[in-house]
Order: sequence, then C-alpha cells, then structure tokens
Amino acid sequence: MGSSLTCAGGIWALLSLLCAAASCVGFFMPYWLLGSQMGKPVSFGTFRRCSYPVRDEAQGGTVMLEQCGRYASFQGIPSLEWRICTVVTGTGCGLLLLVALTAIMGCCVTDLISRTIGRVAGGIQFVGGLLIGSGCALYPLGWDSEEVRQTCSNTSNQFQLGSCEIGWAFYCTGAGAAVAMLICTWLSCFAGKKQKQYPY
Repeated sequence: MGSSLTCAGGIWALLSLLCAAASCVGFFMPYWLLGSQMGKPVSFGTFRRCSYPVRDEAQGGTVMLEQCGRYASFQGIPSLEWRICTVVTGTGCGLLLLVALTAIMGCCVTDLISRTIGRVAGGIQFVGGLLIGSGCALYPLGWDSEEVRQTCSNTSNQFQLGSCEIGWAFYCTGAGAAVAMLICTWLSCFAGKKQKQYPY
C-alpha cells in the first residue's frame, strides 16, 4: 500500500483530523455557555444542558438536578436560533469529519486523492467551516430565551451575556472551524500527487 498524498498532504490529513475532532467534540459538549441557578453551576450547548430545575414532590419545591442531557425533543431546544445553530453546526461538523476520514484513507490508499480531489475536499472543508462559523455566530441570538435568562440573573439578552460567560466548548468548536477554513483549505491544494499519464 502506498500513499496518494504528498508531504503537504500528510500534514493536511493530520490537521484535518484534529480540526474535525475539535469541532465535533466542542459541538457535542454542553459547555458553550456557563452560568448558575439556585447556587448550582449550569451550562448550555446548542442541544444539551447540564443542571436543570425539577419539581420535588416530597418537599413541594423546585430543586436543581445536577445531570447533563439533551433536550427531550428538537422543539424543546430553548430558542429557534439554537435549533438552527444545531442543524447548521452539525452539518458543518459532518462535512469536516467526512473530509478528514477521506484524507486519512489517502495516507494508505494509492490513487485515492489526486490534485483535483484534494482541491474539491478543500472546498468542502471551507463550506463545513463556514457552516460551523455561522452556527457560532447565531448562538448569541438565543441568549434572550427564558432558560438562559434564569441562569444569567435575568440580565442576558441577544449578544449580552449578563452574569454568564462563554465556555471552552464554544471556543473549541470555532477554533476547529477557523483552522479548517484557513489552513486546511490552503493545504488541500497541494495534498494530492499528480496523476501518472498513461500512454493509452
């Protein structure tokens, strides 16, 4: 088995995998927005949340259940902007993962990635990064939802955090997308070897 990638292509494959992993992990983790409610730390992702209030029948009040989980349904996501963000970011992560796995396969399979296929893969990475970036840009529009306001001392609004702060998962997702768009797209232009010219 030989590689269909150049030296730059090998770097591209490795960097593509790292970018896809960073974006996918950041997207899945519910630590995009950090705050507190009823003295307990609360965090939100686009479709997941950690710590949420539940009715305690025994004591007749509300207590915070310190568990992480996704919303029971797509409609359960607190705002329309976060629903759009979930779909857009998830699609972008899927595209980055697809290109990264194809690039890794190119390290082991000869004639898999030509110059043209490398450039097409770079274009797909650019679109994937753009989608993730759009999702990250949409996320602050949902900060005016009731759930977020309860967590951020009722002072949050669109693009205003109130008492909350942005978590590491948001930065991880955005950084993976930015590197994929800027560096991986450029490296993909030099990733594939020139195809051999056959006499027939």
